[in-house]
Amino acid sequence: MQLPKLKLKHLKPIEQSFSVAYEYKLFFTQGVFNVNNSQLLDVLDGYKKEGSIKLHFVIDDGVAKHHPNLIKEIKEYCDHNNSKLQHAGSTVVTGGEYCKNDHAEIDKVLKAINDYHIDRHSFVVAIGGGAVIDMVGYAAAIAHRGVKLIRIPTTVLSQNDSAVGVKNSVNIFQKKNFLGTFAPPFAIINDSDFLVTLEQRDWISGVAEAVKVALIKDNEFFEYIEENAIKLQKRDMEAMQYVIYKCAEMHMHHIAQGGDPFESGSSRPLDFGHWAAHKMEQMTNYKLRHGEAVAKGIALDVTYACLLDLTSQDDLDRILKVMQQIGFDLSLPVDSNEAIDKLLKGLQEFQEHLGGELCITLINGIGVKHDVNVIDEQQMKSAMLQLNETCKMNR
Repeated sequence: MQLPKLKLKHLKPIEQSFSVAYEYKLFFTQGVFNVNNSQLLDVLDGYKKEGSIKLHFVIDDGVAKHHPNLIKEIKEYCDHNNSKLQHAGSTVVTGGEYCKNDHAEIDKVLKAINDYHIDRHSFVVAIGGGAVIDMVGYAAAIAHRGVKLIRIPTTVLSQNDSAVGVKNSVNIFQKKNFLGTFAPPFAIINDSDFLVTLEQRDWISGVAEAVKVALIKDNEFFEYIEENAIKLQKRDMEAMQYVIYKCAEMHMHHIAQGGDPFESGSSRPLDFGHWAAHKMEQMTNYKLRHGEAVAKGIALDVTYACLLDLTSQDDLDRILKVMQQIGFDLSLPVDSNEAIDKLLKGLQEFQEHLGGELCITLINGIGVKHDVNVIDEQQMKSAMLQLNETCKMNR
């Protein structure tokens, strides 16, 4: 058969489209590796009809330190359920933002995936704070083009925010989350037992994310945080569990119903307060916890919104008071004009990271988000100075 002669200019484009449904659930439990707790088994129930499911566990060294029997308990749990679970070792990685800055930690996880023969029908189980969840998720997403991941977050911030999303990332070029993937987990399991051993700054750090979603979405939720600020500061577990549940629910609803789960557009309401937060983390060499930086970033952007008459002075005072009652130091690490200019560069870096036009979420009253595409840098500088002066007066 003689083939027709075709010219490139006459060739029509070949088009294809497809959609993929993603589904994952967030579970709440206590003592997930107690042999009498079936939560992990229930999560995996039905995944594999025959044979056991291979699991490799990657554990935050801070969690391993505060829960010295954890690695033993994990193995005993798997051995107790060996008809369904196959324990494929545990790897301990450095916790905190360090693990996102040091590629050796990523290589450690990738080597474990290779050495323990974790394939795309096996699971990596990440146990740790938000930074470890981010880093392990990134490693799992690039190994074999994606091995399945179960997240067991161990801090307030990871249980109510970072672990419930679809993003994984690490830092490079002194930029937060420059490398990353969108890869939804298979499931998330929140175990309240891990919260008991948190340092105080890690206990309150995650509440900043709850304040964030309340300010942009839900006045009633903000009022709950306001009424329970002292309880939260004093480690009341019942109040904290509600804040975690409500915050996680709102985050997951936004991801599913917001119309942009993989962030192809410019608007990022869940990044309220984050343009400055990311830059302050980098400026302090990550001595600031993410939640601590977010609290400062929220305080700055609300102060700026007040200067623009978007938000009332009364609302600004309420917001600052609540966060200070929870225990946040809201002062900014800008003690010179040079430092102020450096922080302002966070706007450009934020735009580069997100792509598209600059879009900064502010609020037009509590519970009402307001996106802007231009920031008045002189007004923002005034907001920085005003916030620091307010913090100085309230000490």
